[in-house]
Order: sequence, then C-alpha cells, then structure tokens
Amino acid sequence: MPLTDKQLERYSRHINVHEFGVEGQEKLINSKVLVIGTGALGSPAIMYLAAAGIGTLGLCDADTVDFSNLQRQIIHHTADVGKLKTSSALEKVNAINPEVKVNIHNALVNDANIDGIISGYDFVLDCTDNFEAKFLINDECVRNNKPFCHGAVIRFSGQAMTYVPGKGPCYRCVFGEPPKKDSLPANRSLGVLGPLPGIIGSLQALECIKYLTGTGELLVGRIFTLDGLTMQSKVRVLPLNEDCPVCGTLRQAGQR
Repeated sequence: MPLTDKQLERYSRHINVHEFGVEGQEKLINSKVLVIGTGALGSPAIMYLAAAGIGTLGLCDADTVDFSNLQRQIIHHTADVGKLKTSSALEKVNAINPEVKVNIHNALVNDANIDGIISGYDFVLDCTDNFEAKFLINDECVRNNKPFCHGAVIRFSGQAMTYVPGKGPCYRCVFGEPPKKDSLPANRSLGVLGPLPGIIGSLQALECIKYLTGTGELLVGRIFTLDGLTMQSKVRVLPLNEDCPVCGTLRQAGQR
C-alpha cells in the first residue's frame, strides 16, 4: 500500500536520504521488531524505532519502573514509578507514533517461553543486562535463524555486535560461556553513566533499521566498543569459532 500524505511528511527525512527513499520506509512499516529489555538500552532503541515507523514493535520485560531507573532509562518518567516497564514504554510509543502496533510480552525470557516470544519477528534487539539472558537470546536466535543485535554497557564502557544467520560469528562464538554465578560484581554495584546506554541503544536501533532496509554495512563479524572516558571507539573483526556449540553445530549439521 502506498504511503499516505501524512506518512510522506512524517518520514520525509528518511525518504530524502538517497540510499533509503520510499522503498526503505515501506520496508520499515512492514517490519516486526522485538526489543527484549525495556530499560537503559531498550529506552532509546524503542523510541527511535517507533519514531522511524517500524510497523510492529514487541516489548518484552517483566520488571516494574524503579526510582533508581530514571537516571538512564529515559523512556520511563517519574510518574511511571511502580508501573510495568512494558506499560510505561507502550504509552511513550503511542505518544511518539500512534501508527506503530505494539505487542506486549510481560515476561522474563527463559528456556520455556523464548521460542514463542521471538517467533514472528524479523529482528531482535538484546537490550538485557545479564549474561544468562544474553546467552539464551543468542542461542535461540541462532537456532531459529533469527537476526539480532547485542548491546551491553557498564560504567563508562559499551559494546554492540550484530548476528545474521550464516554471516559471521554469534555471541557465544565470541564470549564462550557465561561467567559463573556471583563470580562478577552485580551491575548495580558497578554503575553506568547515564548517556552511555543512550549511545549503544541508539546504535542497536540503527543496526536494526539497516538490516531491515538492506542499507549500509552491519556489525556482522565485528564488534563496536566505546570507552566513554576517553571517547576512544574501535571496531574489531571477530573470528568465527568453528567449534561453537551453537552455530558451529548447525553448520556441521548442514543447516546453514
């Protein structure tokens, strides 16, 4: 269906980008994106994806808004304290762009529910804050041939990488196994500078939009890192682990 006059006006700055155009915007409107984690990384990602005109946004989280979240989780406001984060985020998406359809998943991803949650989406954003969830998202996205973008932040440091089925290493290729429980300090004890997840979450939204529209070069087989203290950023090439127990197993089975 052709874009309406209001859509042509709303998305005119996208459409005016030569590499993007009307075709790129139509692809976004017909896309379905799942954001797992509606906190620090999810906040900017969700807002930019809503503003960009993603047709369907899935929001997955089981947490409620806490007063300590407000320093960095910018989709949530002071009046939202105590609300489900998904409900708070839904309100902001509706305010930004009422054309976006929103699916709510009030759950923490686990072995039992993740397949059902990620099915039906074209792209997944890992905006979680713990290793258990990150490895689970990676493993199930790989097994289900689902592209996704990983993001992480701590203190002054952030990173992001993108996985596309059959095109480069997965998260487990790079990081192996999750650290043993209680072997690392909790994120809350280390802290994070508020604007940093804004940068990384926005980068995740950008990677998602690029994938959906076939624009530019993705962080596939590469990882972006940022040191916010020195403003030094790097993009490092990542090797493929042929013995990866997830994507390596699929390759050996001839499924990729």
